[in-house]
Amino acid sequence: MYKTALDCFSTESGDSRRLIVVALANAKERIAEFPAEARRWLEVTNFKPKAGATAILPNARGDIEAALIVASDPPELWDIAAARSALPLGAWMLDDPAGLIDQGEAALAWAMGAYVFERYKRSEDRKDPVLVTASGSGAERARALAEAFYLGRDLINTPALDLGPAELAAAVGDMARGHGAEVREIVGEALIAENFPAIHTVGMGSPREPRLIDIVWGNADAPKVTLVGKGVCFDTGGLDLKPSRAMAMMKKDMGGAAAMAALAHAVMSSGLNLRLRLLIPAVENSVSGASFRPGDVIKTRAGKTVEIGNTDAEGRLVLADALDLATEEDPELLIDAATLTGAARVALGPELPVLFSNDDHLAHELMSIGGEIHDPLWALPLHASYKRYIKSSIADLNNSGSKPFAGAITAALFLKNFIGTTKSWAHLDIYGFNDEARPGRPAGGEAIALRSLFALLERRYGSARR
Repeated sequence: MYKTALDCFSTESGDSRRLIVVALANAKERIAEFPAEARRWLEVTNFKPKAGATAILPNARGDIEAALIVASDPPELWDIAAARSALPLGAWMLDDPAGLIDQGEAALAWAMGAYVFERYKRSEDRKDPVLVTASGSGAERARALAEAFYLGRDLINTPALDLGPAELAAAVGDMARGHGAEVREIVGEALIAENFPAIHTVGMGSPREPRLIDIVWGNADAPKVTLVGKGVCFDTGGLDLKPSRAMAMMKKDMGGAAAMAALAHAVMSSGLNLRLRLLIPAVENSVSGASFRPGDVIKTRAGKTVEIGNTDAEGRLVLADALDLATEEDPELLIDAATLTGAARVALGPELPVLFSNDDHLAHELMSIGGEIHDPLWALPLHASYKRYIKSSIADLNNSGSKPFAGAITAALFLKNFIGTTKSWAHLDIYGFNDEARPGRPAGGEAIALRSLFALLERRYGSARR
């Protein structure tokens, strides 16, 4: 289902050309040191040394000798992704004596820019320029992360016709078994028998059986880290039916599951010193005579009852059962990700994930890491006063806010009811999609915040294998 072999970068130099990286601040001075034929070429092609600009440099015979990249200020990995798309075929090696861009990050950006979703197109022999990285320069880390991104992107980009709950479980399960993980599924009526009533309720309107995917990997004595991802494979809105325009993108409503599966893949590929658990409630929110209704009161695994204010607020219901299960083994760190609210996108747009946490240190650490590596997140408060918006007169909670305000916050507050005594919890409200192409980030599905989350786990639980 997803690409496991990435041939867009290599550790074997062979016959490679130089990618000369210069800082924006001294680009003109560096260009003045180039051979005469290269300077003349830049002059006649009217090259302007601005951030992210790339130029091919000829030699005296007119052959391609090298290429020039003007790094942003400050330099970032996306400069390499932008350059990749401007380069001809062949092998390229960074010439970056100032160390402006980390070679491992450059390899990752290169691979991220090479991604193409080709499942439904006639296969063609695609050839890409290759980036050569020095041995021990982080190439293996880059490969693990690139494969994780490819997995997450492929899952989100696949239409719901071919990626329902069973297919999502198969893809994620195959990935996990490849790392030696234990994989368990609880399917259909077994959800009732094992006390996952909210997951069952949301999925019972579809002929595609709902399920809980439960994956465990790592040493049982290692620190426990649990990931939970919303796996709504398609969301019609249920009986509170979405308009067609809003429904058009709903194949991506399992973007949280894809992001957490991608993170799990990166963790397992890198052999981090933690005991990992991945929980994905996988459902389809469909319309039928068996669909749950507005005004229904449903049970959750935690014993709390929920009045259904809106059947289109289904993601928080399936997460509630999964989060409650996660807390039973008291993980050191609990992270969930979900394409949960339109309010989060109104607040911060499609690129910037909204972060909620009951642990200020965790929130600050994630935001700091995101800033360092150009993969930002932004924290919003769990403003307790807004709990009154999700009160119910006939149940413990209502799944939909009583006012059209603070929708991302009220959704996070709803979830907070199901994390028990967990001291360190992060909830990411993500878009799961690049709505336009940017260097290294093609339009389509995206495992948003993967780099920041992996960097956090890597720093806390041991360096990845190189």
